[in-house]
Amino acid sequence: MHLRFILLGCLLAATLNAAPKLNVLFIAVDDMSTSLGCYGHPLVKSPHIDRLARTGVRFDRAYCQFPLCSPSRTSLMTGLRPDTTQVYDLQKHFRSVLPDVVTLPQMFMNQGYFAARVGKIYHYGNPGQIGTPGLDDAPSWNLALNPRGRDKDEEDKLTNHTPKRGLGSSLSFMKADGTDEEQTDGKVATEVIKLLEANQAKPFFIAAGFYRPHCPYIAPKKYFDLYPLDKITMPAGPFPEAKAAPASALASVNPWPWFGTTEQQSREAKQAYYATISFVDAQVGRLLDALDRLKLADHTVVVFWSDHGYHEGEHGLWMKQSLWEGSARAPLLIRAPGARGNGGVSPRTVEFVDLYPTLADLAGLTAPKNLAGASLKPLLENPSAPWTKPAFTQVWRGGFAGHSIRTERWRYTEWDGGKQGVQLFDLQSDPQELKELSADPQYAGTVKELKSLVAKNWANEYRPAGDGKKKADKKAKL
Repeated sequence: MHLRFILLGCLLAATLNAAPKLNVLFIAVDDMSTSLGCYGHPLVKSPHIDRLARTGVRFDRAYCQFPLCSPSRTSLMTGLRPDTTQVYDLQKHFRSVLPDVVTLPQMFMNQGYFAARVGKIYHYGNPGQIGTPGLDDAPSWNLALNPRGRDKDEEDKLTNHTPKRGLGSSLSFMKADGTDEEQTDGKVATEVIKLLEANQAKPFFIAAGFYRPHCPYIAPKKYFDLYPLDKITMPAGPFPEAKAAPASALASVNPWPWFGTTEQQSREAKQAYYATISFVDAQVGRLLDALDRLKLADHTVVVFWSDHGYHEGEHGLWMKQSLWEGSARAPLLIRAPGARGNGGVSPRTVEFVDLYPTLADLAGLTAPKNLAGASLKPLLENPSAPWTKPAFTQVWRGGFAGHSIRTERWRYTEWDGGKQGVQLFDLQSDPQELKELSADPQYAGTVKELKSLVAKNWANEYRPAGDGKKKADKKAKL
């Protein structure tokens, strides 16, 4: 009997002293480039995202699988590549193809976590579907909230330099009246903080989905004041590297360059874009402050990501849907409690499909066996650890695909298997992708090697029958 009491006491003590399960705060932003202080931008003010970078690992070479909101988010959340999900546009839901797939938050929920989202995690038409569930996935969550702020209600006050384009792909902006908390993203932060407070005693996966800096670029006036217009510049033309590129490489912007806007109009749009980045940064700061106040930071993994990159005038391009570096590359920060690499910078080439296995690994959960990525945990312990996996990104152009591979040095892209052109850039010596090298005999071996990797990755590429891709490509531009 005495021994039984001793064993029960030891078991109770072990239970009381057991480390709590790691929570996840999953922060998504919409259409954000790497124009952030922590990524070395000389003008953009992002002190709170920079604070997260200083306490976590900043990935300098992180790439999406498809530089368009829904395909990218679907790939990340399922851990599968676009040719598996068959989502290439802004309408198709992945469960029409994969009805039984277990998503990232669903995995956490199935293994005892409270899973919730506020705002845009799966695709929403932005701004059209703000305040609705959008293209959400109900099986992924215990709770889902869809805030709507005054930015949505005051769209009639916008300045729009591209009135012939849909509002969700326009160079439009507004210096908003009122407070941060009245904006949709301010409401997202407020509701996430409420969820953190209500669920601090249980393991959670809480996703904060911000709508900015996606156009229309709306932020309170004080954020515009951070960026005097005379400090905003556009890349100098006439962009010979773009004029020499395959037509498909520029097809995301029509008319080219800059959707037909003047330099002054594009400068005004960029000022507004930077203002929205700083506005979102302030909301991220509110979340980080809440983690500290609630004493959750020491056992909560924080992930910050954008669904893809964003062109800001380089190559004559704006926005996304290209296979140049500015569109495929996106910010990615991960802070894992106790990770030895925290405070470091990883130069390794990683992909968004790596996030699902990474979070499962960190939390000690059992993940599906068919995931396309690899756990980044070794890079969280040592940001410069050996890592040889490249990143693969694709788009569709009418009836054919563009496929791109990124290694630490090279970007190689081919259109329609090379029939519509190829591109090779040495990002080590030419980070702005100004000198195309594919026809230079000196690099024939590099082209051959990278072409074989592209062929291997897309060996089982899904090709819809008929003109399905043409329709999807047209819809994606809306």
